[in-house]
Amino acid sequence: MTQFGDFAPLCHTVPSYPWCNLFYRQLEDNNVTVLVNASANAAAAPVGINPECGILRVGFDHSIGNVANIIVCGFSIIFMSILILWTHRRKAAVGRLELLHFLALYALTLPLQLLTTGAFLEQGSTALTALSAVHAGLVAATFWALLGNAIISTQVLEDGTISALIPFNFFTLAFFVATTYIALDVGFTFTHVFGPSDPSQSLHSVPLFVLTSIWPGAAAIIYFLIMLYVVLGMLNEVRPVWYFVLAMVLFVLSQLDYFLLNKVICKGTSAKVDGSFVATILETAAVGVLYLAWRSITEESWDDDIYYPR
Repeated sequence: MTQFGDFAPLCHTVPSYPWCNLFYRQLEDNNVTVLVNASANAAAAPVGINPECGILRVGFDHSIGNVANIIVCGFSIIFMSILILWTHRRKAAVGRLELLHFLALYALTLPLQLLTTGAFLEQGSTALTALSAVHAGLVAATFWALLGNAIISTQVLEDGTISALIPFNFFTLAFFVATTYIALDVGFTFTHVFGPSDPSQSLHSVPLFVLTSIWPGAAAIIYFLIMLYVVLGMLNEVRPVWYFVLAMVLFVLSQLDYFLLNKVICKGTSAKVDGSFVATILETAAVGVLYLAWRSITEESWDDDIYYPR
């Protein structure tokens, strides 16, 4: 029976689910013989544990890896670099530093996503396991940074000041370190505090499940509610609300694609690509819309006409 904290259903039905990389190493290290079908050969195995559909590692059976998501991640990195540059140039905008932190963290997750789901590295390898753990830590930290931006927007602490940046950065680091440590322990089982799973085939870890699967959704919802309060209750504006609504819709669609359509696309293309690239497009679009939302509520604070002497 599946219990809360079990990754087995996700690793079996959701292609390119990066946290499954941690359990593959765990199963190998503990000599558990539950790896069958495509997962049985670590050198060629796709992301997942006995997945219903998965993209084989690059070089096996003419596989070129998760090429669609690799390309989308590349373009998303460029897009995020542009957003970071635009945000940096808005010197007088409220919440600029905090938004820069969020954008930078999301940008860092993209190359790690490319590596952990691109089918480049061998399943169970030290490199893939370690990168997947760092990826998990960055995802958890990114969603704290998102929520932190909402808290800062209430001006309970003045943005850009030491009193705001210290707790903001402290919790960012705390989420990153705690999640990365837990993920490393799940993958390498060096302390046996967070692993191995019992029973092994359940791929069980409540802390990892909460931090990688529950926390991001909860943080996004709380962020949305706080921003509705800020825009409607504090600023008495309506137009910016639609940016936040659109961003939330895009985020929800990205998750629906990832968990519901991902396997359909994978099977429909005979495991040449899966739906992860659509999810990445939607997530990156959601971040872009959040930038527009931030601009719409801070535009009067921008120093667009600063004169720079030559």
